[in-house]
Amino acid sequence: MNFDWEPLTPGVWRVRMPFLDVTVGLVAGDAGALLVDAGTTLAEARAIDADVHALTGQAVSQIVLTHSHFDHVLGSAHFRGARIHCAPEVAETLATGRADLRADAIGYGADPEEIDRTILALRPSIHETQGTTVHLGCRTVAVIHPGPGHTNHDLIVVVPGRRTVVFCGDLVEESGDPAIDAQSDVAAWPATLDVMLAAAGPDALLVPGHGAVVDADFVRLQQQWLRAKAQ
Repeated sequence: MNFDWEPLTPGVWRVRMPFLDVTVGLVAGDAGALLVDAGTTLAEARAIDADVHALTGQAVSQIVLTHSHFDHVLGSAHFRGARIHCAPEVAETLATGRADLRADAIGYGADPEEIDRTILALRPSIHETQGTTVHLGCRTVAVIHPGPGHTNHDLIVVVPGRRTVVFCGDLVEESGDPAIDAQSDVAAWPATLDVMLAAAGPDALLVPGHGAVVDADFVRLQQQWLRAKAQ
C-alpha cells in the first residue's frame, strides 16, 4: 500500500494525504469504486489508484469533487475512465481557471513540474451536478449541495449503512480553523452545516476535508466559531 487508509465502515475508507493533510474518501461497491476528491497530482493519483485496486479489487468508476480547490481536484486528471461528478463551478474552474489552480498549488509548496504535468492531463468531460445519487451496484451514495459555506458550491457525499458516513469536504476542517477566502460565505455557513447534519442523521461519522473524523458535537463547535467570525 502507498498510503495508510483508515477503515470507517464496511467498504468505506478514507486517507489523509501527506500533502496538506487533504482527505480522499473511498466507497466500494460490486460495480466499481467511488472516490471523494482525488488529491493534487498525477503521482498522488496513480498511488491512490493502485491502493484502490489493492483494497477493493475494483477500478475507480466514479469520482465526486467536493469543491474547486486545487488540492481536491487536480488528481482527477489521472482517472481517465471514471465519471466525475462536480458542481458547475468546478467544471468551469477545470476548464478556464487552470492558471489560478497552478498558482495556488505552487503557492502551497507543490512541485511546479508535477503540477504542470497534471494540469496538462486534465480533461473537460465531466458530469456537472448540484445533487445526485450514484449507484455502485450493491450500494448507492447521495451527493448533496447543502448550501454555501467554504465556497458557494460545496458538495457532501452521504454513504448510508449501519452507520452513516458523510464526506464533508472543506465545510468541516479538524486539523485547523475553517479555511475562509474570497469564495466563502461565512454568514451562511452555519446554516449550511445544519443542513449537512440533518442529512447525516444521528451518530454519523463526519469526515472533514482536512483532519481526523469528527462527530456532530465538533461540527456544532465549528458553527459557534463561524457565527462569531461573521459578527
